[in-house]
Amino acid sequence: MLAWMRWCTLSKSPPALARALTSMTSGSHSPPDMSEVRNKLRAIVGVSTNWSDHLQAMNERKALHTLLAKSQADLPPRRMKDSYIEVILPLGSQPELREKYLNVHNSVRFGRILEDLDSLGVLICYTHTKNEAVQRSPLSIVTALVDKIDLCKKVIYPDSDIKFTVNVSWVGKTSMEVKMHMLQLHDGVYSRVLDATFVMVARDPENKRPAFVNPIIPEGPEEEQIFKHGQLNKMRRVDFSTASLLKMAPTAEERTIIHDIFLNTLDTRTVSFRSRVLPPSSVWMEDAKLKGLEICHPQERNIFNRIFGGFLMRKAYELGWATACSYGGSRPYVVAVDDIMFQRPVEIGSLLLLSAQVCYTEKYYIQVRVHSEVYDSNTREHNTTNVFHFSFMSESEVPQIVPKTYGESMLYLDGKRHFDATLKGTKDAQNPNAIP
Repeated sequence: MLAWMRWCTLSKSPPALARALTSMTSGSHSPPDMSEVRNKLRAIVGVSTNWSDHLQAMNERKALHTLLAKSQADLPPRRMKDSYIEVILPLGSQPELREKYLNVHNSVRFGRILEDLDSLGVLICYTHTKNEAVQRSPLSIVTALVDKIDLCKKVIYPDSDIKFTVNVSWVGKTSMEVKMHMLQLHDGVYSRVLDATFVMVARDPENKRPAFVNPIIPEGPEEEQIFKHGQLNKMRRVDFSTASLLKMAPTAEERTIIHDIFLNTLDTRTVSFRSRVLPPSSVWMEDAKLKGLEICHPQERNIFNRIFGGFLMRKAYELGWATACSYGGSRPYVVAVDDIMFQRPVEIGSLLLLSAQVCYTEKYYIQVRVHSEVYDSNTREHNTTNVFHFSFMSESEVPQIVPKTYGESMLYLDGKRHFDATLKGTKDAQNPNAIP
Protein backbone atom coordinates (compact mmCIF):
# COMPACT_ATOMS: atom_id res chain seq x y z
CA MET A 1 0.00 0.00 0.00
CA LEU A 2 1.08 3.56 -0.59
CA ALA A 3 2.06 5.68 2.39
CA TRP A 4 -1.06 7.80 2.58
CA MET A 5 -3.31 4.79 1.98
CA ARG A 6 -1.80 3.12 5.05
CA TRP A 7 -2.30 6.20 7.20
CA CYS A 8 -5.84 6.61 5.92
CA THR A 9 -6.72 3.30 7.51
CA LEU A 10 -6.54 5.15 10.81
CA SER A 11 -9.88 6.14 12.27
CA LYS A 12 -11.49 9.00 10.39
CA SER A 13 -12.65 10.49 13.67
CA PRO A 14 -10.48 11.59 16.62
CA PRO A 15 -9.25 8.75 18.86
CA ALA A 16 -11.06 7.87 22.06
CA LEU A 17 -9.02 10.29 24.13
CA ALA A 18 -9.78 13.17 21.77
CA ARG A 19 -13.49 12.33 21.73
CA ALA A 20 -13.58 12.31 25.50
CA LEU A 21 -11.68 15.57 25.76
CA THR A 22 -13.91 17.19 23.17
CA SER A 23 -16.99 16.44 25.23
CA MET A 24 -15.33 18.01 28.26
CA THR A 25 -13.89 21.12 26.65
CA SER A 26 -16.02 22.14 23.72
CA GLY A 27 -19.27 22.90 25.51
CA SER A 28 -21.41 25.40 23.67
CA HIS A 29 -18.48 27.56 22.55
CA SER A 30 -17.16 27.38 19.02
CA PRO A 31 -13.45 26.53 18.66
CA PRO A 32 -11.04 29.46 18.11
CA ASP A 33 -9.45 30.09 14.72
CA MET A 34 -5.78 30.53 13.84
CA SER A 35 -5.81 34.33 14.14
CA GLU A 36 -6.99 33.97 17.72
CA VAL A 37 -4.16 31.50 18.37
CA ARG A 38 -1.49 34.03 17.40
CA ASN A 39 -3.18 36.85 19.32
CA LYS A 40 -3.31 34.63 22.39
CA LEU A 41 0.42 33.89 22.11
CA ARG A 42 1.26 37.58 21.99
CA ALA A 43 -0.83 38.20 25.10
CA ILE A 44 0.78 35.32 27.01
CA VAL A 45 4.31 36.56 26.38
CA GLY A 46 3.54 40.27 26.36
CA VAL A 47 5.36 41.17 23.17
CA SER A 48 5.29 44.45 21.32
CA THR A 49 3.56 44.65 17.96
CA ASN A 50 6.09 47.29 16.82
CA TRP A 51 9.56 46.11 15.79
CA SER A 52 11.09 49.39 17.00
CA ASP A 53 9.92 48.59 20.54
CA HIS A 54 11.14 44.99 20.63
CA LEU A 55 14.24 45.67 22.75
CA GLN A 56 12.18 47.34 25.44
CA ALA A 57 9.67 44.48 25.40
CA MET A 58 12.44 41.91 25.80
CA ASN A 59 14.02 43.89 28.64
CA GLU A 60 10.69 43.95 30.44
CA ARG A 61 10.62 40.15 30.35
CA LYS A 62 13.82 39.94 32.42
CA ALA A 63 11.82 40.77 35.53
CA LEU A 64 9.83 37.54 35.09
CA HIS A 65 12.84 35.47 36.22
CA THR A 66 11.49 35.55 39.77
CA LEU A 67 8.41 33.60 38.65
CA LEU A 68 10.39 30.56 37.45
CA ALA A 69 10.11 27.35 39.47
CA LYS A 70 13.25 26.22 41.33
CA SER A 71 12.43 22.57 40.58
CA GLN A 72 9.76 20.59 38.75
CA ALA A 73 8.41 19.40 42.13
CA ASP A 74 7.33 22.99 42.82
CA LEU A 75 4.90 22.91 39.90
CA PRO A 76 1.41 21.36 40.06
CA PRO A 77 0.93 18.31 37.80
CA ARG A 78 -1.45 18.58 34.85
CA ARG A 79 -3.67 16.17 32.92
CA MET A 80 -3.72 15.65 29.17
CA LYS A 81 -7.21 17.09 28.96
CA ASP A 82 -6.03 20.30 30.65
CA SER A 83 -4.12 21.26 27.49
CA TYR A 84 -6.48 19.85 24.87
CA ILE A 85 -7.93 22.36 22.40
CA GLU A 86 -9.58 22.36 19.00
CA VAL A 87 -8.80 25.12 16.51
CA ILE A 88 -10.62 25.85 13.26
CA LEU A 89 -9.04 27.03 10.01
CA PRO A 90 -12.21 28.34 8.29
CA LEU A 91 -11.24 27.96 4.64
CA GLY A 92 -14.76 26.93 3.69
CA SER A 93 -16.74 29.44 5.76
CA GLN A 94 -14.34 32.37 5.18
CA PRO A 95 -13.43 32.44 1.45
CA GLU A 96 -11.29 35.57 1.89
CA LEU A 97 -8.82 33.48 3.90
CA ARG A 98 -8.18 31.02 1.07
CA GLU A 99 -5.84 33.27 -0.90
CA LYS A 100 -3.11 32.92 1.74
CA TYR A 101 -3.34 29.11 1.64
CA LEU A 102 -3.96 28.51 -2.08
CA ASN A 103 -1.36 27.07 -4.45
CA VAL A 104 -1.33 26.96 -8.24
CA HIS A 105 -2.80 23.43 -8.21
CA ASN A 106 -5.92 24.69 -6.40
CA SER A 107 -5.06 22.88 -3.20
CA VAL A 108 -3.76 24.02 0.20
CA ARG A 109 -0.11 25.03 0.55
CA PHE A 110 1.47 22.54 2.92
CA GLY A 111 4.07 25.12 3.93
CA ARG A 112 1.30 27.24 5.45
CA ILE A 113 0.07 24.22 7.41
CA LEU A 114 3.57 23.80 8.83
CA GLU A 115 3.42 27.40 10.09
CA ASP A 116 0.07 26.76 11.77
CA LEU A 117 1.28 23.53 13.40
CA ASP A 118 4.27 25.37 14.85
CA SER A 119 2.08 28.10 16.36
CA LEU A 120 -0.31 25.52 17.80
CA GLY A 121 2.53 23.56 19.36
CA VAL A 122 3.75 26.62 21.23
CA LEU A 123 0.28 27.67 22.36
CA ILE A 124 -0.64 24.24 23.70
CA CYS A 125 2.53 24.14 25.81
CA TYR A 126 1.68 27.53 27.27
CA THR A 127 -1.77 26.12 28.07
CA HIS A 128 -0.14 23.16 29.85
CA THR A 129 2.16 25.42 31.90
CA LYS A 130 -0.33 28.20 32.56
CA ASN A 131 -0.29 29.81 36.02
CA GLU A 132 -3.61 31.53 36.68
CA ALA A 133 -1.97 33.79 39.27
CA VAL A 134 0.22 35.59 36.72
CA GLN A 135 -0.80 37.50 33.61
CA ARG A 136 2.34 36.88 31.57
CA SER A 137 4.23 33.61 31.38
CA PRO A 138 7.89 33.68 32.45
CA LEU A 139 8.63 30.80 30.06
CA SER A 140 10.03 31.10 26.57
CA ILE A 141 8.63 28.05 24.78
CA VAL A 142 10.23 27.20 21.46
CA THR A 143 10.17 24.33 18.97
CA ALA A 144 13.08 21.95 19.47
CA LEU A 145 12.15 19.20 17.05
CA VAL A 146 9.56 18.14 14.54
CA ASP A 147 9.67 14.42 15.29
CA LYS A 148 7.32 13.28 12.54
CA ILE A 149 4.41 14.35 10.37
CA ASP A 150 2.45 11.61 8.58
CA LEU A 151 -0.03 12.50 5.85
CA CYS A 152 -2.97 10.34 4.86
CA LYS A 153 -4.44 12.60 2.17
CA LYS A 154 -2.90 13.30 -1.18
CA VAL A 155 -4.67 16.66 -1.55
CA ILE A 156 -5.82 19.20 1.06
CA TYR A 157 -8.80 21.05 -0.38
CA PRO A 158 -8.90 24.88 -0.21
CA ASP A 159 -12.69 25.28 0.12
CA SER A 160 -13.40 23.13 3.20
CA ASP A 161 -12.90 23.99 6.86
CA ILE A 162 -9.95 22.40 8.65
CA LYS A 163 -9.89 21.42 12.31
CA PHE A 164 -6.79 20.88 14.45
CA THR A 165 -6.95 18.90 17.70
CA VAL A 166 -3.93 19.34 19.95
CA ASN A 167 -2.71 18.30 23.39
CA VAL A 168 0.48 17.70 25.37
CA SER A 169 1.11 13.94 25.37
CA TRP A 170 4.40 13.57 27.27
CA VAL A 171 6.53 15.75 29.55
CA GLY A 172 10.15 15.60 30.66
CA LYS A 173 11.71 18.09 33.06
CA THR A 174 12.04 20.95 30.58
CA SER A 175 10.54 19.50 27.39
CA MET A 176 7.07 18.57 26.17
CA GLU A 177 5.84 16.33 23.37
CA VAL A 178 2.78 17.61 21.53
CA LYS A 179 0.38 15.50 19.47
CA MET A 180 -1.55 17.27 16.72
CA HIS A 181 -4.20 15.90 14.38
CA MET A 182 -5.52 17.77 11.37
CA LEU A 183 -8.94 16.93 9.93
CA GLN A 184 -10.92 18.40 7.05
CA LEU A 185 -14.66 18.71 6.65
CA HIS A 186 -16.24 16.63 3.86
CA ASP A 187 -19.97 15.91 3.60
CA GLY A 188 -20.51 17.09 7.15
CA VAL A 189 -17.82 14.81 8.62
CA TYR A 190 -14.24 15.62 9.63
CA SER A 191 -11.80 13.07 8.19
CA ARG A 192 -8.13 12.69 9.11
CA VAL A 193 -5.54 14.51 6.99
CA LEU A 194 -2.35 14.29 9.04
CA ASP A 195 -0.84 13.40 12.41
CA ALA A 196 2.08 15.37 13.80
CA THR A 197 4.42 15.01 16.76
CA PHE A 198 6.43 18.05 17.88
CA VAL A 199 8.86 18.43 20.78
CA MET A 200 8.90 21.82 22.49
CA VAL A 201 11.31 23.08 25.14
CA ALA A 202 10.86 25.66 27.91
CA ARG A 203 13.52 28.29 28.52
CA ASP A 204 13.86 31.26 30.87
CA PRO A 205 12.33 34.69 29.99
CA GLU A 206 15.45 35.65 27.98
CA ASN A 207 15.55 32.28 26.17
CA LYS A 208 19.03 31.52 27.53
CA ARG A 209 18.63 28.59 29.95
CA PRO A 210 16.27 25.62 30.37
CA ALA A 211 13.24 26.08 32.63
CA PHE A 212 11.12 23.50 34.44
CA VAL A 213 7.62 22.66 33.24
CA ASN A 214 4.61 21.09 34.94
CA PRO A 215 4.68 17.28 35.09
CA ILE A 216 1.83 15.37 33.48
CA ILE A 217 -0.25 12.62 35.07
CA PRO A 218 -1.87 10.11 32.68
CA GLU A 219 -5.43 9.12 33.54
CA GLY A 220 -6.55 5.64 32.50
CA PRO A 221 -4.95 2.94 30.34
CA GLU A 222 -5.19 4.88 27.06
CA GLU A 223 -3.39 7.95 28.39
CA GLU A 224 -0.79 5.75 30.07
CA GLN A 225 -0.14 4.12 26.70
CA ILE A 226 0.17 7.54 25.03
CA PHE A 227 2.61 8.71 27.71
CA LYS A 228 4.63 5.49 27.41
CA HIS A 229 4.81 5.99 23.66
CA GLY A 230 6.20 9.49 24.26
CA GLN A 231 8.95 8.02 26.41
CA LEU A 232 9.74 5.46 23.71
CA ASN A 233 9.89 8.27 21.15
CA LYS A 234 12.54 9.98 23.25
CA MET A 235 14.59 6.79 23.48
CA ARG A 236 14.27 6.22 19.73
CA ARG A 237 15.53 9.74 19.03
CA VAL A 238 18.53 9.19 21.28
CA ASP A 239 19.34 5.88 19.57
CA PHE A 240 18.98 7.44 16.10
CA SER A 241 21.29 10.30 17.07
CA THR A 242 23.86 7.92 18.59
CA ALA A 243 23.99 5.90 15.38
CA SER A 244 24.36 9.01 13.21
CA LEU A 245 26.74 8.65 10.29
CA LEU A 246 28.45 11.78 11.58
CA LYS A 247 29.44 9.77 14.66
CA MET A 248 29.65 6.12 13.60
CA ALA A 249 30.68 4.19 10.50
CA PRO A 250 27.99 2.67 8.29
CA THR A 251 26.80 -0.84 9.08
CA ALA A 252 28.10 -3.82 7.14
CA GLU A 253 24.88 -3.92 5.11
CA GLU A 254 25.15 -0.22 4.31
CA ARG A 255 28.78 -0.57 3.25
CA THR A 256 27.72 -3.33 0.85
CA ILE A 257 25.03 -1.07 -0.63
CA ILE A 258 27.54 1.70 -1.29
CA HIS A 259 30.12 -0.66 -2.73
CA ASP A 260 27.52 -2.18 -5.08
CA ILE A 261 26.63 1.32 -6.30
CA PHE A 262 30.33 2.03 -6.83
CA LEU A 263 30.86 -1.17 -8.83
CA ASN A 264 27.79 -0.42 -10.91
CA THR A 265 29.29 2.91 -11.98
CA LEU A 266 32.76 1.71 -12.95
CA ASP A 267 33.72 1.97 -16.59
CA THR A 268 34.28 -1.64 -17.71
CA ARG A 269 36.47 -0.47 -20.61
CA THR A 270 39.17 0.73 -18.21
CA VAL A 271 40.90 -0.70 -15.18
CA SER A 272 40.59 2.39 -12.99
CA PHE A 273 38.83 3.36 -9.79
CA ARG A 274 38.47 6.92 -11.07
CA SER A 275 36.69 6.16 -14.33
CA ARG A 276 32.98 6.34 -13.54
CA VAL A 277 29.96 5.93 -15.82
CA LEU A 278 26.40 6.93 -14.98
CA PRO A 279 24.03 3.93 -15.29
CA PRO A 280 20.86 4.24 -17.42
CA SER A 281 17.87 6.03 -15.86
CA SER A 282 20.09 7.57 -13.20
CA VAL A 283 21.23 11.02 -12.07
CA TRP A 284 24.45 11.96 -10.29
CA MET A 285 23.67 13.32 -6.84
CA GLU A 286 25.68 16.44 -7.53
CA ASP A 287 23.21 17.33 -10.31
CA ALA A 288 20.10 17.07 -8.12
CA LYS A 289 20.18 20.12 -5.87
CA LEU A 290 18.70 23.60 -5.63
CA LYS A 291 19.70 26.57 -3.47
CA GLY A 292 17.89 29.60 -2.11
CA LEU A 293 18.49 32.75 -0.09
CA GLU A 294 16.20 34.58 2.32
CA ILE A 295 16.80 37.97 3.94
CA CYS A 296 15.24 37.66 7.40
CA HIS A 297 12.98 40.69 7.79
CA PRO A 298 11.14 41.69 11.01
CA GLN A 299 7.83 40.68 9.39
CA GLU A 300 8.77 37.01 9.92
CA ARG A 301 9.66 37.33 13.60
CA ASN A 302 8.10 35.21 16.32
CA ILE A 303 6.93 36.34 19.75
CA PHE A 304 10.56 36.31 20.95
CA ASN A 305 11.79 38.49 18.07
CA ARG A 306 13.67 35.71 16.30
CA ILE A 307 12.64 34.29 12.95
CA PHE A 308 9.47 32.21 13.29
CA GLY A 309 10.22 28.48 13.12
CA GLY A 310 7.14 27.91 10.98
CA PHE A 311 8.50 30.36 8.41
CA LEU A 312 11.77 28.41 8.27
CA MET A 313 9.84 25.17 7.77
CA ARG A 314 7.69 26.69 5.03
CA LYS A 315 10.68 28.00 3.10
CA ALA A 316 12.58 24.73 3.47
CA TYR A 317 9.55 22.71 2.39
CA GLU A 318 8.92 24.87 -0.67
CA LEU A 319 12.54 24.56 -1.80
CA GLY A 320 12.40 20.81 -1.11
CA TRP A 321 9.19 20.53 -3.13
CA ALA A 322 10.74 22.46 -6.04
CA THR A 323 13.75 20.15 -5.95
CA ALA A 324 11.55 17.04 -6.02
CA CYS A 325 9.47 18.58 -8.81
CA SER A 326 12.45 19.36 -11.03
CA TYR A 327 13.98 15.95 -10.33
CA GLY A 328 10.90 13.85 -10.97
CA GLY A 329 9.55 15.93 -13.82
CA SER A 330 6.02 16.00 -12.40
CA ARG A 331 4.09 17.30 -9.42
CA PRO A 332 5.34 15.66 -6.21
CA TYR A 333 3.14 15.00 -3.16
CA VAL A 334 4.55 15.17 0.34
CA VAL A 335 3.86 12.00 2.32
CA ALA A 336 5.98 12.54 5.43
CA VAL A 337 8.21 14.97 7.29
CA ASP A 338 10.58 13.84 10.02
CA ASP A 339 13.47 14.74 12.27
CA ILE A 340 13.58 18.52 11.85
CA MET A 341 16.02 19.68 14.51
CA PHE A 342 16.13 23.37 15.47
CA GLN A 343 19.81 23.71 16.35
CA ARG A 344 20.00 27.47 16.85
CA PRO A 345 17.69 30.48 16.49
CA VAL A 346 17.79 32.69 13.42
CA GLU A 347 18.18 36.37 14.22
CA ILE A 348 16.37 39.20 12.46
CA GLY A 349 18.53 40.58 9.66
CA SER A 350 20.32 37.28 9.02
CA LEU A 351 21.10 36.00 5.56
CA LEU A 352 19.50 32.55 5.49
CA LEU A 353 21.02 30.13 2.98
CA LEU A 354 18.99 27.05 2.02
CA SER A 355 20.33 24.06 0.11
CA ALA A 356 18.05 21.21 -1.00
CA GLN A 357 19.46 17.88 -2.14
CA VAL A 358 17.81 14.73 -3.48
CA CYS A 359 19.62 12.15 -1.37
CA TYR A 360 17.66 8.92 -1.92
CA THR A 361 15.13 7.58 -4.42
CA GLU A 362 13.10 4.42 -4.69
CA LYS A 363 10.63 3.88 -7.55
CA TYR A 364 8.09 6.72 -7.09
CA TYR A 365 9.63 8.10 -3.89
CA ILE A 366 12.03 11.03 -3.59
CA GLN A 367 13.80 11.76 -0.31
CA VAL A 368 14.94 15.39 -0.03
CA ARG A 369 17.27 16.86 2.57
CA VAL A 370 17.28 20.63 3.09
CA HIS A 371 20.15 22.23 4.96
CA SER A 372 19.77 25.77 6.29
CA GLU A 373 22.49 28.03 7.62
CA VAL A 374 22.95 31.67 8.49
CA TYR A 375 25.76 33.83 7.18
CA ASP A 376 27.29 36.48 9.42
CA SER A 377 28.63 39.23 7.17
CA ASN A 378 30.80 40.62 9.98
CA THR A 379 32.64 37.40 10.82
CA ARG A 380 32.07 35.75 7.42
CA GLU A 381 31.06 32.60 9.27
CA HIS A 382 28.39 30.07 8.27
CA ASN A 383 26.43 28.33 11.05
CA THR A 384 23.91 25.52 10.58
CA THR A 385 20.45 26.27 12.00
CA ASN A 386 18.32 23.37 10.73
CA VAL A 387 18.32 20.17 8.72
CA PHE A 388 14.98 19.17 7.20
CA HIS A 389 13.91 15.77 5.84
CA PHE A 390 10.97 15.49 3.43
CA SER A 391 9.56 12.37 1.76
CA PHE A 392 7.80 13.00 -1.56
CA MET A 393 6.01 10.78 -4.06
CA SER A 394 6.03 11.60 -7.75
CA GLU A 395 3.28 10.83 -10.26
CA SER A 396 5.69 8.71 -12.29
CA GLU A 397 8.69 6.53 -11.51
CA VAL A 398 11.80 8.66 -10.96
CA PRO A 399 15.46 8.15 -11.96
CA GLN A 400 17.82 6.50 -9.49
CA ILE A 401 19.99 8.97 -7.59
CA VAL A 402 23.66 7.95 -7.62
CA PRO A 403 26.33 9.22 -5.21
CA LYS A 404 29.86 9.69 -6.53
CA THR A 405 31.96 10.77 -3.52
CA TYR A 406 32.21 9.33 -0.02
CA GLY A 407 30.40 12.37 1.41
CA GLU A 408 27.55 11.89 -1.05
CA SER A 409 27.42 8.21 -0.15
CA MET A 410 26.88 9.15 3.50
CA LEU A 411 24.06 11.51 2.44
CA TYR A 412 22.57 8.63 0.45
CA LEU A 413 22.64 6.29 3.43
CA ASP A 414 21.25 8.97 5.75
CA GLY A 415 18.43 9.59 3.29
CA LYS A 416 17.73 5.86 3.11
CA ARG A 417 17.61 5.65 6.89
CA HIS A 418 15.05 8.44 7.08
CA PHE A 419 13.07 6.95 4.23
CA ASP A 420 13.00 3.49 5.82
CA ALA A 421 12.10 4.87 9.24
CA THR A 422 9.32 7.05 7.84
CA LEU A 423 7.83 4.80 5.16
CA LYS A 424 8.64 1.32 6.42
CA GLY A 425 6.27 -1.21 4.93
CA THR A 426 4.88 1.21 2.33
CA LYS A 427 7.44 0.91 -0.47
CA ASP A 428 4.99 -0.26 -3.11
CA ALA A 429 5.58 0.51 -6.75
CA GLN A 430 1.94 1.18 -7.55
CA ASN A 431 1.27 4.30 -9.55
CA PRO A 432 -0.08 7.02 -7.24
CA ASN A 433 -2.58 8.01 -9.93
CA ALA A 434 -4.48 4.86 -8.94
CA ILE A 435 -5.32 6.37 -5.56
CA PRO A 436 -9.00 7.33 -5.43
